[in-house]
Amino acid sequence: MAENETLECITEHERILQEIESTDTACVGPTLRSIYDDQPNAHKRFMEKLDARIRNHDREIEKMCNFHHQGFVDAITELLKVRADAEKLMGQVTDTNRRLQEAGREVTAQTEEVIRCRIQQRNMATTVEKLQLCIPVLEMYSKLKEQLESKRYYAALKTMEQLEKVYIPRVSQYRFCQIMAENLPRLREEIKEISMSDLKDFLESIRKHSDKVGETAMRQAQQHRTFNSAVAKQASMGHYTKPVYSLNGRTHTHTPNGLLMDDDTGDEEEADEEVLTAQDLVDFSPVYRCLHIYTVLGDRETFENYYRKQRKKQARLVLQPQANMHETVEGYRKYFNQIVGFFVVEDHILHATRGLVTRAFTDELWNMALSKIIAVLRTHSSYCDDPDLVLELKNLIVIFADTLQGYGFPVNRLFDLLFEVRDQYNETLLKKWALVFREIFELDNYSPIPVDTEEEYKLVVSRFPFHDAEIEKQDFPKKLPMSQSVPQIYTQVKEFIYASLKFSESLHRSSTEIDDMLRKSTNLLLTRTLSSCLQNLIKKPHIGLTELVQIIINTTHLEQACRYLEEFITNITNVSPETVHTTRLYGLSTFKDARHAAEGEIYTKLNQKIDEFIQLADYEWGMAESDGRASGYLMDLINFLRSTFQVFTHLPNNNNDHASMSGKVAQTACMSACKHLSTSLMQMLLDTELKQISMGAIQQFNLDVIQCELFASSEPVPGFQGDTLQLAFIDLRQLLDLFMVWDWSTYLADYGQPTSKYLRVNPATALALLEKMKDTSKKNNIFSQFRKNDRDKQKLIETVVKQLRSLVNGMSS
Repeated sequence: MAENETLECITEHERILQEIESTDTACVGPTLRSIYDDQPNAHKRFMEKLDARIRNHDREIEKMCNFHHQGFVDAITELLKVRADAEKLMGQVTDTNRRLQEAGREVTAQTEEVIRCRIQQRNMATTVEKLQLCIPVLEMYSKLKEQLESKRYYAALKTMEQLEKVYIPRVSQYRFCQIMAENLPRLREEIKEISMSDLKDFLESIRKHSDKVGETAMRQAQQHRTFNSAVAKQASMGHYTKPVYSLNGRTHTHTPNGLLMDDDTGDEEEADEEVLTAQDLVDFSPVYRCLHIYTVLGDRETFENYYRKQRKKQARLVLQPQANMHETVEGYRKYFNQIVGFFVVEDHILHATRGLVTRAFTDELWNMALSKIIAVLRTHSSYCDDPDLVLELKNLIVIFADTLQGYGFPVNRLFDLLFEVRDQYNETLLKKWALVFREIFELDNYSPIPVDTEEEYKLVVSRFPFHDAEIEKQDFPKKLPMSQSVPQIYTQVKEFIYASLKFSESLHRSSTEIDDMLRKSTNLLLTRTLSSCLQNLIKKPHIGLTELVQIIINTTHLEQACRYLEEFITNITNVSPETVHTTRLYGLSTFKDARHAAEGEIYTKLNQKIDEFIQLADYEWGMAESDGRASGYLMDLINFLRSTFQVFTHLPNNNNDHASMSGKVAQTACMSACKHLSTSLMQMLLDTELKQISMGAIQQFNLDVIQCELFASSEPVPGFQGDTLQLAFIDLRQLLDLFMVWDWSTYLADYGQPTSKYLRVNPATALALLEKMKDTSKKNNIFSQFRKNDRDKQKLIETVVKQLRSLVNGMSS
C-alpha cells in the first residue's frame, strides 16, 4: 500500500512539473494550490522532486554551452577581422555620398522649384474651382440685398430659397456661407415684419379710402339705374337701345380675379369722364405681396387669420354710426359710402386672391353688417321728422342696396326695411300735412268763393272737380257754394299722393302693390289726419254757426270729390279699380263723420245760444197782471233763431239727395232748438229756487209761449208737416191752459184717458206749480180769508193738491 501511494505521488508530481513548464506563469497558482490541497507533507516531497528537476536542467545547460563555446569564439574572431573592412567601406560610401550631394544640389533646387510651382498651380486651380462655386452664391446674396433694398420681398424670398437649396450646400464648408445661412432666417423674419407693417398701413389706408370707394360705387350704381330707366322709357316708346352702362359706368362682367371688364361703349355724357374702379382708388399690392410672402414662408394660415380678424374689427368700426347721423342726409350718405367701400374692397379681394377671404367669410361679414345696418336705420330713422329727409334716406337705401346687389350680396332684408321706413315716411307726411290742413283751415274765411270772370272760374275748376249746371248758367260775378279751403284741401291731398308715390319708386314692387300703398296712405290721410283736423276745427270756440254750415257744405263737396281721387290714383298706377285686392278710399265715411260732427256742433251751439238768451230772462213772478206783450229777451231769441235758420238755405241742394239732406239738417236743428227752448222754459217754471208764482206771472209766461208757438207755426224751416214743430211746445201749452182756464175738474176726470185734453200734463208737474201758486194766494191778501170767493178758491186748490198728490203717489207705487 505504501509503495502504491508513493508511485502515485511521484506520478502526480511529474504531471505537475510538466504542467508548470508548459503553462504560462500567470496560471501556475491553481497548479501549486493543488499541491497543498493533497496529502499532508506532499509539498515537501514535491520540493524535493522540483530540486532534482532543476539540477537535471542545469546539467543539460552546461552540456549545451560546452558544445557551442568554440563556435562562438571563432565568430568573434571573424567579426574583428570584418571591422577594418567595414570602416574602409564606410569612408568610401561617405565620400561617394558627398560627391553625389554636390552633383545633385542644383537638380534638387530646380526640382523643389518645380514642386513649388506645381503646388501653386494646383492651389490656383483649386482656388478657381472653389471661387467658381462661391461666386454664384455671392452674386445671389448681392442680388438678395438689392431686392431687399428695392422692397422686392417676394423675389427676395425666392432668392433665399435658391441660396438655401442650391447654392449654399455647394460651399457650405466656408465660414462666409455659414454666416449667410445664419442670416437668412433673420432676413425672413424682417421681411415678414416689413410686409406685415405694409399690410397694417394698407388696412389703415383702406379705412380712409373706403368712403371714396363707396361714393364712386354708389354713384356708378345710380348712373346705371338712371340709364336703365332711360332705356326702359325708350323701349316703351319703341326706340330700344342696348344697355351700355352699368355699375362702373359701362357694361361689365366679373372676371376670375374679380375685376370689372368694361366695354368701350358708354354714355356720351360720361365719355370724357374716367370710370374709376376699386383698383384705381386703392393700391392692393401690399395685400398681394404680404399674401405671397406668407405663402412662400409657409405661414399663409396665420396671415389669413390676421387679415380676417382685422377686417372684422374694421367692419364693426364702419358699422358704428355718428350720434347725429339722422340730422342730415350727408350723415347717412357717409355711413353708406363707408359700408359700400368696405364690401367693394372685400369683393375685390375675394376675386383677386385665392382663399385669402372666402365667400362664406364675406357672407358672414355681410349678414353681421346687415343686421347692424337695419338696427341702426330703424333707430335713426325714427328720429327723422322731415319727410324730405326720410325720402332722401329711402333713395340712399335703394342705391345702397342696388350697389351691393351688383356685387352679389343679398339685400332683400333692406327692401323689407324700406316698408318700415315707408311707414315712418307716411307718419312724417301725415304730420306735415296736418300742419298744412290746419293752416288752410285757419286762413279760410268760410264763405262761398266769389268768381268774377270765367278765367277765375276755370282756375277754380282746374284745381277742384266742381260741376253744377245751374251755377254754370249764372252770369258773372257769381259764387261757388264751397269756401276757398275746399280746392286747397283737394290739391293738398293730390300733393300728398304724389309725395307718397315718390317713396314707392324704385322699390321693385308691382303696380298693384304701389297702388295699394298709395290708397292705404291716402286713407290714413283722410281718416286720421284730415278727419282729426276737421274735428278739432269744429270744436274750436270761435267757429260759429255760419262757419259750421259752411263746413258742412265743404265736406259735402269733398265727399263728392273722392271718386276723382280714386281716378287720380288709378291713372298714376294704371291699376284698374275693379281689381280684386284694390283698396277703396274711406273718404266718404271721413267726410260724413265730419259733417255729422258739424251738425251736432250746430245743435249744441244753438242750444248754448238759447241758454244765453234765457239767462237774460227777468220775470217778476209775483206780478198781479201781465204786461200785455211778450218779454224782450224772448223776442230777441226768436229773431236770432229766424236769422240763423235763414243761413240753412245755403246748404247744398243741387240734387234731390242734397236737398233732402239739407232739409233734414235744418229741420233737425230747428226741432232741436224748439225742444230745447220748451224744455228750458219748463225748467224755469219748475225751478226749485222759485217758491212763488202769481197768476199774472203765468199770464206773462203764456204770452212768451204764444210767441214761441207763432214762431213754430211760421215755418222758419220748410219741410215740416202740419203743426209738427208746434208739438215741441205742447207740454207747456197744455200746462199753461190748465192753469189759465183753471179746468181742474176736466183734468182730474179725464186723467189717464187717451182723449184727455191735458194728456201731456204730468201730475207731479201740475202739483209743483200749483203749490207755488197756493203759497202766493196765501200771501197776496191777508184778508183773503174773510172773502168767500177767495176762501172757496183756496179750498179748491187744497182739494186739487190732495188729489194730485194721490195721483203722484199712485204713479210712484
